[in-house]
Amino acid sequence: MKIVVRVKLEPSPYQADALAVTLRACNRAANHISRVAFEKKEIRRNGLQPLVYRHVKDEFDLGAQAAVRSVKKVCDAYATLKANLRAGNLGPKGSKRRNKAESKPISFREDAAQPFDDRMLSWNTDDKTVSIWTTAGRLKGVGFRCSADALKMIADHRRGESDLVFRDGRWYLFGTCDIPEPAVCESADWLGVDLGIVNIATTSDGTVMSGRRLERYRKRMRAVTAKLQAKKTKSAKRRLKAIRRREARFATDTNHRISKTLVTTAERTSRGIALEDLTGIRERVKAKHDQRYRLHSWAFAQLGAFVEYKARRAGVPVVRVNPAYTSRQCSDCRHTHRQNRVDQATFACRSCGITMHADINGSRNIRHRAADAWQRGAVNRPSSVQRC
Repeated sequence: MKIVVRVKLEPSPYQADALAVTLRACNRAANHISRVAFEKKEIRRNGLQPLVYRHVKDEFDLGAQAAVRSVKKVCDAYATLKANLRAGNLGPKGSKRRNKAESKPISFREDAAQPFDDRMLSWNTDDKTVSIWTTAGRLKGVGFRCSADALKMIADHRRGESDLVFRDGRWYLFGTCDIPEPAVCESADWLGVDLGIVNIATTSDGTVMSGRRLERYRKRMRAVTAKLQAKKTKSAKRRLKAIRRREARFATDTNHRISKTLVTTAERTSRGIALEDLTGIRERVKAKHDQRYRLHSWAFAQLGAFVEYKARRAGVPVVRVNPAYTSRQCSDCRHTHRQNRVDQATFACRSCGITMHADINGSRNIRHRAADAWQRGAVNRPSSVQRC
């Protein structure tokens, strides 16, 4: 399986200038390639590269490998756009958002990330330095900083491309590591997980991971942002720029902590993890105006992705189930009725009379559905499933 490891570069002022010039040159070349691809309707690498290769090298002062990587970058961007259109992520045909995406070529910011392969970038993990190609020549001895675990992973498992990223005045390298994936154990039982906004994750064991702390933080950040935006001074704008990613980082850290807890619990008890398949929920759910921010800030997809990759590293199977009526169905007698859900936190079955926390009831329904689907073979099982 592939893991992305981030390291922080520590270039000198001269090296930082050379990296900045290189990023601008590569992204200007990518914009030119994108316009040619859009006009010629050619997004295949084998068809696009002969059209632009020579011009890109001469006009933008790129090396051979940098020109090739820029072409590949553009082709990947159009492949992603095509996949999003096919999946309906940009709306149905004829919608304003979809027409806007299809009516013009893809553009790249001047400081957008640029991929570097092993011919353009080499790592020295002993000295914690990299040697990287730039338009000003090869820069050797550019220092980087990372944790001991990240350094070991890069030294043992790094393969393929690395991305050069400039973010908030800092330079980073994102290295791709290909680590061996353990065999997935076939589970006799499942840990059901109900995802939500008020309670980020609730397990079928009865553990409730509240989202109250995250909601308070978001509320405070919204107030701070609104206050700074109202000032419209230069210092306020500098402060807005400094805190613009803080809320996202806080939410990401929260999801990392929750996913680690879920995977550790499942691994310790020899169970699989059952999650809801919430694809398209933002399009299906109609929220009131004052609730839309909460709905669109809900990072359920990120949490699911964190759970899945951590589970793969631990050999824990993950199953996605249909979440329909899990909040209305009784996990004890399976009676389903709209009035069973008394309020956000309370479930009271109209048939058997059992009362419990609504999210715990939903997580137990998810657990039952995962077990039934696994026994029927209705889910795609990994090829390396074994009994543990």
